[in-house]
Amino acid sequence: MMTMHKRTLVLAIATTSLVAGLAMTAYAANGESESEALPYQNLTELGYPAPQEGELVHVPPTMEDLEAADIHPELKKVIRYGYELFTDTQQLRDKYVYNDMNCSSCHLGEGRQPFSAPVWTAAVTLPDFRGKNQHVNSLEERIAGCFAYSMNGVPPEYGSDEMLALSAYHQWLATGAPMYPDKPIYGRGFPAPDEPEQAPDYARGEAAYQENCAICHQEDGSGHYENDEYVFPAPWGDGSNNWGAGIARLDTAAGFIQNNMPLGQPHSLSDQQAWDIAYYVSSQERPQDPRYTGDVAETAERFHGRSLYGKAREHDDHVLGDHDNFGDKGDARPWNVGMPRFENLSED
Repeated sequence: MMTMHKRTLVLAIATTSLVAGLAMTAYAANGESESEALPYQNLTELGYPAPQEGELVHVPPTMEDLEAADIHPELKKVIRYGYELFTDTQQLRDKYVYNDMNCSSCHLGEGRQPFSAPVWTAAVTLPDFRGKNQHVNSLEERIAGCFAYSMNGVPPEYGSDEMLALSAYHQWLATGAPMYPDKPIYGRGFPAPDEPEQAPDYARGEAAYQENCAICHQEDGSGHYENDEYVFPAPWGDGSNNWGAGIARLDTAAGFIQNNMPLGQPHSLSDQQAWDIAYYVSSQERPQDPRYTGDVAETAERFHGRSLYGKAREHDDHVLGDHDNFGDKGDARPWNVGMPRFENLSED
Protein backbone atom coordinates (compact mmCIF):
# COMPACT_ATOMS: atom_id res chain seq x y z
CA MET A 1 0.00 0.00 0.00
CA MET A 2 1.34 3.43 -0.91
CA THR A 3 2.24 5.87 1.85
CA MET A 4 0.08 8.99 2.01
CA HIS A 5 1.99 12.25 1.79
CA LYS A 6 1.97 14.85 4.53
CA ARG A 7 -0.54 17.03 2.67
CA THR A 8 -3.09 14.20 2.67
CA LEU A 9 -2.67 13.65 6.39
CA VAL A 10 -3.01 17.33 7.22
CA LEU A 11 -6.22 17.66 5.23
CA ALA A 12 -7.55 14.45 6.71
CA ILE A 13 -6.85 15.65 10.25
CA ALA A 14 -8.44 19.03 9.51
CA THR A 15 -11.69 17.35 8.44
CA THR A 16 -11.75 14.67 11.14
CA SER A 17 -14.67 16.25 12.99
CA LEU A 18 -16.75 16.40 9.81
CA VAL A 19 -15.99 12.84 8.73
CA ALA A 20 -16.52 11.55 12.25
CA GLY A 21 -19.95 13.14 12.31
CA LEU A 22 -20.80 11.31 9.12
CA ALA A 23 -19.35 8.01 10.26
CA MET A 24 -21.68 7.98 13.26
CA THR A 25 -24.71 7.95 10.97
CA ALA A 26 -26.36 5.08 9.11
CA TYR A 27 -27.66 4.44 5.60
CA ALA A 28 -31.09 5.62 4.56
CA ALA A 29 -31.26 4.64 0.93
CA ASN A 30 -33.85 1.90 0.64
CA GLY A 31 -37.16 3.45 1.57
CA GLU A 32 -36.41 3.96 5.25
CA SER A 33 -37.58 7.09 6.98
CA GLU A 34 -34.57 9.37 6.86
CA SER A 35 -35.58 11.05 10.11
CA GLU A 36 -35.43 7.67 11.87
CA ALA A 37 -32.35 6.30 10.11
CA LEU A 38 -30.01 9.26 10.65
CA PRO A 39 -29.13 11.20 13.80
CA TYR A 40 -29.19 14.59 12.06
CA GLN A 41 -27.88 16.29 15.17
CA ASN A 42 -24.32 15.34 14.23
CA LEU A 43 -24.64 17.16 10.91
CA THR A 44 -26.52 20.23 12.09
CA GLU A 45 -24.10 20.75 14.99
CA LEU A 46 -21.34 21.00 12.41
CA GLY A 47 -23.19 23.76 10.59
CA TYR A 48 -24.94 21.79 7.85
CA PRO A 49 -28.62 22.37 7.09
CA ALA A 50 -30.89 19.53 8.13
CA PRO A 51 -32.11 17.28 5.30
CA GLN A 52 -35.52 18.19 3.95
CA GLU A 53 -38.44 15.80 3.79
CA GLY A 54 -38.20 13.64 0.69
CA GLU A 55 -34.44 14.03 0.19
CA LEU A 56 -32.23 10.98 -0.31
CA VAL A 57 -29.71 10.79 2.51
CA HIS A 58 -26.75 8.48 2.01
CA VAL A 59 -23.68 8.20 4.21
CA PRO A 60 -20.78 6.69 2.26
CA PRO A 61 -18.75 3.86 3.78
CA THR A 62 -15.28 4.55 5.16
CA MET A 63 -11.97 2.86 4.44
CA GLU A 64 -12.43 1.02 7.73
CA ASP A 65 -15.67 -0.36 6.33
CA LEU A 66 -13.74 -1.50 3.27
CA GLU A 67 -11.41 -3.61 5.36
CA ALA A 68 -14.40 -5.37 6.94
CA ALA A 69 -16.36 -5.75 3.68
CA ASP A 70 -17.14 -9.19 2.29
CA ILE A 71 -15.72 -8.55 -1.18
CA HIS A 72 -12.79 -10.04 -3.08
CA PRO A 73 -9.36 -9.01 -1.74
CA GLU A 74 -8.26 -7.95 -5.22
CA LEU A 75 -11.22 -5.57 -5.46
CA LYS A 76 -10.27 -4.13 -2.07
CA LYS A 77 -6.78 -3.44 -3.39
CA VAL A 78 -8.15 -1.58 -6.40
CA ILE A 79 -10.60 0.48 -4.30
CA ARG A 80 -7.78 1.29 -1.89
CA TYR A 81 -5.60 2.40 -4.80
CA GLY A 82 -8.45 4.60 -6.03
CA TYR A 83 -8.67 6.15 -2.57
CA GLU A 84 -4.93 6.83 -2.59
CA LEU A 85 -5.13 8.47 -6.02
CA PHE A 86 -8.12 10.53 -4.92
CA THR A 87 -6.50 11.84 -1.74
CA ASP A 88 -2.98 12.13 -3.16
CA THR A 89 -3.45 12.85 -6.86
CA GLN A 90 -0.07 14.56 -6.83
CA GLN A 91 1.55 11.15 -7.26
CA LEU A 92 0.37 11.54 -10.89
CA ARG A 93 2.08 14.93 -11.22
CA ASP A 94 3.60 15.69 -14.64
CA LYS A 95 1.89 12.65 -16.13
CA TYR A 96 -1.81 13.35 -15.71
CA VAL A 97 -1.78 16.31 -13.28
CA TYR A 98 -0.14 19.67 -14.00
CA ASN A 99 -1.15 21.79 -11.03
CA ASP A 100 -0.89 21.41 -7.26
CA MET A 101 -4.34 19.99 -6.60
CA ASN A 102 -5.65 16.66 -5.35
CA CYS A 103 -9.17 15.41 -6.08
CA SER A 104 -9.80 15.85 -2.36
CA SER A 105 -8.85 19.54 -2.56
CA CYS A 106 -12.40 20.28 -3.74
CA HIS A 107 -14.21 17.08 -2.75
CA LEU A 108 -13.43 17.28 0.96
CA GLY A 109 -13.59 14.50 3.52
CA GLU A 110 -12.14 11.94 1.08
CA GLY A 111 -14.98 12.70 -1.33
CA ARG A 112 -17.59 11.83 1.30
CA GLN A 113 -18.48 15.22 2.75
CA PRO A 114 -21.97 16.61 2.04
CA PHE A 115 -22.15 19.99 0.29
CA SER A 116 -18.59 19.47 -0.95
CA ALA A 117 -19.69 17.68 -4.13
CA PRO A 118 -19.54 14.16 -2.60
CA VAL A 119 -18.43 11.95 -5.45
CA TRP A 120 -20.67 8.97 -4.75
CA THR A 121 -23.51 10.91 -6.40
CA ALA A 122 -21.77 10.60 -9.78
CA ALA A 123 -21.73 6.82 -9.46
CA VAL A 124 -25.53 6.65 -9.12
CA THR A 125 -26.54 9.41 -11.57
CA LEU A 126 -24.25 8.58 -14.53
CA PRO A 127 -24.43 7.89 -17.42
CA ASP A 128 -26.44 11.06 -17.99
CA PHE A 129 -26.52 14.12 -20.20
CA ARG A 130 -24.09 16.85 -19.20
CA GLY A 131 -24.60 20.37 -20.41
CA LYS A 132 -20.90 21.22 -20.21
CA ASN A 133 -20.04 19.03 -23.19
CA GLN A 134 -23.56 18.53 -24.58
CA HIS A 135 -23.70 14.73 -24.59
CA VAL A 136 -24.27 11.73 -22.33
CA ASN A 137 -21.27 11.13 -20.06
CA SER A 138 -20.09 7.99 -18.30
CA LEU A 139 -18.50 7.97 -14.86
CA GLU A 140 -15.05 7.65 -16.44
CA GLU A 141 -15.74 10.59 -18.73
CA ARG A 142 -16.82 12.69 -15.76
CA ILE A 143 -13.57 11.85 -13.96
CA ALA A 144 -11.61 12.66 -17.12
CA GLY A 145 -13.22 16.08 -17.12
CA CYS A 146 -11.89 16.74 -13.64
CA PHE A 147 -8.37 15.92 -14.83
CA ALA A 148 -8.72 18.21 -17.85
CA TYR A 149 -10.06 21.20 -15.91
CA SER A 150 -9.69 20.97 -12.14
CA MET A 151 -6.28 19.27 -12.30
CA ASN A 152 -5.25 21.30 -15.38
CA GLY A 153 -4.08 17.97 -16.73
CA VAL A 154 -4.30 15.23 -19.31
CA PRO A 155 -6.60 12.39 -18.19
CA PRO A 156 -5.62 8.74 -17.89
CA GLU A 157 -7.04 6.67 -20.72
CA TYR A 158 -10.47 5.11 -20.26
CA GLY A 159 -10.01 1.61 -18.88
CA SER A 160 -6.52 2.33 -17.54
CA ASP A 161 -5.52 1.11 -14.08
CA GLU A 162 -5.81 4.64 -12.68
CA MET A 163 -9.23 5.26 -14.20
CA LEU A 164 -10.57 1.89 -13.07
CA ALA A 165 -9.28 2.45 -9.55
CA LEU A 166 -10.83 5.91 -9.28
CA SER A 167 -14.13 4.62 -10.67
CA ALA A 168 -14.08 1.73 -8.20
CA TYR A 169 -13.56 4.14 -5.31
CA HIS A 170 -16.47 6.32 -6.46
CA GLN A 171 -18.71 3.27 -6.70
CA TRP A 172 -17.58 1.93 -3.34
CA LEU A 173 -18.66 5.21 -1.75
CA ALA A 174 -22.10 4.71 -3.33
CA THR A 175 -22.58 1.32 -1.63
CA GLY A 176 -26.23 1.04 -0.58
CA ALA A 177 -27.47 4.05 -2.54
CA PRO A 178 -30.12 3.50 -5.24
CA MET A 179 -29.18 3.88 -8.89
CA TYR A 180 -30.84 6.84 -10.61
CA PRO A 181 -32.61 8.02 -7.44
CA ASP A 182 -36.05 9.52 -7.95
CA LYS A 183 -35.70 12.17 -5.24
CA PRO A 184 -33.29 15.03 -4.53
CA ILE A 185 -29.92 14.07 -3.05
CA TYR A 186 -29.04 15.67 0.26
CA GLY A 187 -25.71 17.50 0.19
CA ARG A 188 -25.12 17.13 -3.55
CA GLY A 189 -22.74 19.50 -5.32
CA PHE A 190 -21.82 22.98 -4.07
CA PRO A 191 -25.24 24.65 -3.70
CA ALA A 192 -24.91 28.42 -3.96
CA PRO A 193 -25.96 30.72 -1.11
CA ASP A 194 -28.99 32.94 -1.46
CA GLU A 195 -28.44 36.01 -3.59
CA PRO A 196 -26.66 38.67 -1.51
CA GLU A 197 -28.26 41.97 -0.56
CA GLN A 198 -25.46 43.82 -2.36
CA ALA A 199 -23.80 42.90 -5.63
CA PRO A 200 -20.55 40.98 -5.03
CA ASP A 201 -17.68 43.42 -4.61
CA TYR A 202 -13.94 43.03 -5.28
CA ALA A 203 -12.72 45.28 -2.43
CA ARG A 204 -15.03 43.71 0.16
CA GLY A 205 -14.06 40.28 -1.12
CA GLU A 206 -10.37 41.03 -0.84
CA ALA A 207 -10.80 42.21 2.76
CA ALA A 208 -12.87 39.15 3.68
CA TYR A 209 -10.37 36.84 1.95
CA GLN A 210 -7.43 38.34 3.85
CA GLU A 211 -9.32 38.02 7.13
CA ASN A 212 -10.69 34.49 6.67
CA CYS A 213 -8.68 32.69 3.98
CA ALA A 214 -5.14 34.03 3.72
CA ILE A 215 -3.95 32.22 6.84
CA CYS A 216 -4.16 28.93 4.89
CA HIS A 217 -4.08 29.99 1.24
CA GLN A 218 -1.66 32.97 1.55
CA GLU A 219 -2.29 36.61 0.81
CA ASP A 220 -1.32 36.13 -2.84
CA GLY A 221 -3.40 32.94 -3.27
CA SER A 222 -0.32 30.77 -3.79
CA GLY A 223 -1.33 28.13 -1.22
CA HIS A 224 0.63 26.81 1.72
CA TYR A 225 3.61 24.52 1.11
CA GLU A 226 5.96 22.55 3.33
CA ASN A 227 9.06 20.85 1.93
CA ASP A 228 7.85 21.69 -1.59
CA GLU A 229 4.57 19.85 -1.02
CA TYR A 230 1.35 21.75 -0.64
CA VAL A 231 -0.72 21.52 2.51
CA PHE A 232 -3.48 23.92 1.44
CA PRO A 233 -4.14 24.48 -2.28
CA ALA A 234 -3.75 27.64 -4.32
CA PRO A 235 -7.13 29.22 -5.10
CA TRP A 236 -5.68 30.92 -8.18
CA GLY A 237 -2.52 31.01 -10.28
CA ASP A 238 -0.65 28.25 -12.10
CA GLY A 239 -0.95 25.88 -9.13
CA SER A 240 -4.73 26.04 -9.21
CA ASN A 241 -7.50 24.79 -11.52
CA ASN A 242 -7.80 26.28 -14.99
CA TRP A 243 -10.56 28.54 -16.29
CA GLY A 244 -12.61 25.59 -17.49
CA ALA A 245 -13.11 24.09 -14.02
CA GLY A 246 -16.57 24.23 -12.53
CA ILE A 247 -15.34 26.01 -9.42
CA ALA A 248 -14.23 28.94 -11.62
CA ARG A 249 -17.95 29.72 -11.94
CA LEU A 250 -18.94 32.45 -9.52
CA ASP A 251 -21.98 30.67 -8.07
CA THR A 252 -20.10 27.37 -7.67
CA ALA A 253 -17.21 29.12 -5.91
CA ALA A 254 -19.65 30.88 -3.58
CA GLY A 255 -21.31 27.55 -2.80
CA PHE A 256 -18.01 25.85 -2.05
CA ILE A 257 -16.93 28.71 0.21
CA GLN A 258 -20.23 29.00 2.08
CA ASN A 259 -20.55 25.28 2.69
CA ASN A 260 -16.92 24.42 3.45
CA MET A 261 -14.75 27.38 4.37
CA PRO A 262 -12.93 28.20 6.57
CA LEU A 263 -12.00 24.54 6.80
CA GLY A 264 -14.04 22.77 9.46
CA GLN A 265 -16.36 25.79 9.92
CA PRO A 266 -19.14 25.41 7.32
CA HIS A 267 -21.70 28.23 7.15
CA SER A 268 -19.65 30.45 9.45
CA LEU A 269 -19.48 33.11 6.72
CA SER A 270 -22.50 35.15 5.75
CA ASP A 271 -24.05 34.84 2.30
CA GLN A 272 -22.62 38.26 1.46
CA GLN A 273 -19.12 37.26 2.55
CA ALA A 274 -19.27 34.04 0.55
CA TRP A 275 -20.28 35.88 -2.62
CA ASP A 276 -17.74 38.65 -2.09
CA ILE A 277 -14.86 36.22 -1.50
CA ALA A 278 -15.94 34.16 -4.51
CA TYR A 279 -15.98 37.32 -6.63
CA TYR A 280 -12.49 38.29 -5.47
CA VAL A 281 -11.01 34.82 -5.98
CA SER A 282 -12.77 34.42 -9.34
CA SER A 283 -11.31 37.75 -10.44
CA GLN A 284 -7.76 36.37 -10.31
CA GLU A 285 -5.93 34.71 -13.17
CA ARG A 286 -5.43 30.99 -13.62
CA PRO A 287 -4.33 28.74 -16.51
CA GLN A 288 -6.19 29.05 -19.79
CA ASP A 289 -9.32 26.99 -20.48
CA PRO A 290 -8.31 24.03 -22.71
CA ARG A 291 -11.35 24.86 -24.88
CA TYR A 292 -9.76 28.21 -25.74
CA THR A 293 -10.42 29.08 -29.37
CA GLY A 294 -7.66 31.69 -29.58
CA ASP A 295 -10.15 34.49 -28.99
CA VAL A 296 -11.13 35.28 -25.40
CA ALA A 297 -14.47 36.89 -26.33
CA GLU A 298 -15.49 33.91 -28.46
CA THR A 299 -14.43 31.42 -25.77
CA ALA A 300 -16.31 33.41 -23.14
CA GLU A 301 -19.49 33.46 -25.22
CA ARG A 302 -19.36 29.73 -25.92
CA PHE A 303 -18.38 28.40 -22.52
CA HIS A 304 -18.49 30.99 -19.75
CA GLY A 305 -21.96 32.23 -18.98
CA ARG A 306 -21.44 31.82 -15.24
CA SER A 307 -17.81 32.88 -14.71
CA LEU A 308 -15.89 36.15 -14.94
CA TYR A 309 -13.79 34.82 -17.81
CA GLY A 310 -13.52 37.38 -20.60
CA LYS A 311 -14.69 40.23 -18.37
CA ALA A 312 -12.60 43.30 -17.54
CA ARG A 313 -11.80 43.92 -13.89
CA GLU A 314 -13.10 47.31 -12.82
CA HIS A 315 -10.05 48.36 -10.83
CA ASP A 316 -7.44 47.76 -13.56
CA ASP A 317 -9.34 46.88 -16.79
CA HIS A 318 -7.50 43.54 -17.05
CA VAL A 319 -9.52 41.14 -19.21
CA LEU A 320 -9.61 37.81 -17.39
CA GLY A 321 -8.47 34.84 -19.46
CA ASP A 322 -6.95 36.99 -22.22
CA HIS A 323 -3.66 35.06 -22.37
CA ASP A 324 -1.99 31.94 -23.76
CA ASN A 325 -0.76 30.62 -20.41
CA PHE A 326 -1.77 26.97 -20.03
CA GLY A 327 0.24 26.55 -16.81
CA ASP A 328 2.76 23.81 -16.19
CA LYS A 329 1.34 21.52 -18.86
CA GLY A 330 2.55 23.85 -21.61
CA ASP A 331 1.59 22.52 -25.04
CA ALA A 332 0.01 19.31 -23.71
CA ARG A 333 -3.73 19.19 -24.37
CA PRO A 334 -6.34 16.94 -22.75
CA TRP A 335 -7.47 14.44 -25.35
CA ASN A 336 -11.02 14.31 -24.03
CA VAL A 337 -11.90 17.98 -24.53
CA GLY A 338 -14.10 18.55 -27.55
CA MET A 339 -14.34 14.85 -28.36
CA PRO A 340 -17.71 14.27 -30.11
CA ARG A 341 -19.98 11.43 -29.05
CA PHE A 342 -23.02 9.66 -30.56
CA GLU A 343 -22.88 11.58 -33.82
CA ASN A 344 -24.45 8.64 -35.64
CA LEU A 345 -27.66 8.75 -33.60
CA SER A 346 -30.74 10.24 -35.22
CA GLU A 347 -32.42 13.34 -33.89
CA ASP A 348 -35.66 11.43 -33.24
